Amino acid sequence: MLTWKEVINFSVKGNPTPDKRVDKTETEWQAQLTPEQFRITRQKGTERPHSGALCSIYDEGQYNCICCNTPLFDSTIKFSSGTGWPSFTQPIKDNAIKYERDTAFGMVRVEVMCNTCDAHLGHVFPDGPEPSGLRYCINSESMQLETK
Repeated sequence: MLTWKEVINFSVKGNPTPDKRVDKTETEWQAQLTPEQFRITRQKGTERPHSGALCSIYDEGQYNCICCNTPLFDSTIKFSSGTGWPSFTQPIKDNAIKYERDTAFGMVRVEVMCNTCDAHLGHVFPDGPEPSGLRYCINSESMQLETK
C-alpha cells in the first residue's frame, strides 16, 4: 500500500517504471479523444466539480485510462470524498500512476498522470481515509469504467 511519503518520493526522485509505454502525437490524440477529454488529459485541464459522469457511480469494475486503456483504479477503493470528483485511496498497481510536483495556481500539489501515456488524471492529497490516508482526486473525463 502506497503512503504519502512514497508519493512524495516518486514526485522528487523519479517514478516507477511502467509495464509499457504508449506515445502518440498531439494530432493522433486529438483524433482519438473528444475535445473535453483532450483538454483534460493532454492539456492538463480540470472538469467542473460534480459535473463528471463517474462522480456518483459505484458499479463494480476497474477504471481505465481513457487514452490508452491502462487499468488505473479498482472500484473497491473508490469512496465519496464530497469534493466533486471521483476519489480513490490507491492505484490498481504501484506503477500505474506517475507523480509530478505541481506548483500551478500558487499552491504546491502532486499531479497524477497515467504512467503508460502521461495523460493528466488529477491530483493526490494526504487527506484520504485510513489505512493509506491518500485521496486520488481524478477527472471523470480521464477514465472509463470497465464493469465486471
